Amino acid sequence: MVAKRSSRAAALTAVSATLAKEAKTANVARKRTRKETVPKLSSTTDSQRHEQEPIDEGSEKSYWLFKAEPESRIVDGVDVRFSFDDLSREGQACWDGVRNYEARNCMQRMKVGDFGFFYHSNCKTPEIVGILKVCKEAYIDHTAFDPKHPYYDPKSDKERPKWFMVDVEYVRPLKRQIGLHELKAHLAKHSSKSPLNDMALMRKSRLSVSPVKESEWSFILDLADKEVEGDAPLESK
Repeated sequence: MVAKRSSRAAALTAVSATLAKEAKTANVARKRTRKETVPKLSSTTDSQRHEQEPIDEGSEKSYWLFKAEPESRIVDGVDVRFSFDDLSREGQACWDGVRNYEARNCMQRMKVGDFGFFYHSNCKTPEIVGILKVCKEAYIDHTAFDPKHPYYDPKSDKERPKWFMVDVEYVRPLKRQIGLHELKAHLAKHSSKSPLNDMALMRKSRLSVSPVKESEWSFILDLADKEVEGDAPLESK
């Protein structure tokens, strides 16, 4: 009788242990599923929305406009001049020193292979002069932490960096340079029917990096091609 009770007790113990193990496994699985499927809650406050704008993870190619100064200008003892000819000589360059949140957000959306217009700004004749391509996606702009750099940001924190840069490479010059005056003249003539009607370059002229719609990109390339015959497609450059 004792042996039977002991045998029955042992069996019950074994069943209980199995059920406990299965329950534990199921609980772990539920935790793992919650962890993988429930998105993290953003700690962004209303005042930080513009500073930390969501990044578009789309895979389609995008187009951009990058502004740089082709003429010498000294900032804290450093010449910040950088022209399309400089990029041509260097082949590749990091696009650092951007200290505007909206422009920074543009760079954070960039993907390798995106094309951009190189725009000469803060000069006698502001104009689009050439084409570049993004060759490295956004990473921390370390110049923000360098007190000797002209665009040093004393409020920037290495633990929570807020400034980023991308690397770009030279592609080719435009067949002819397209001045800002020409773009404005076209917009004034055709008004709302112009492909440039909503172009960020026209509406947010102070942005150093801005998006370019595909229709705007195509229109400007066609405009630049008008006075020159023949050229290999951009994608093959």
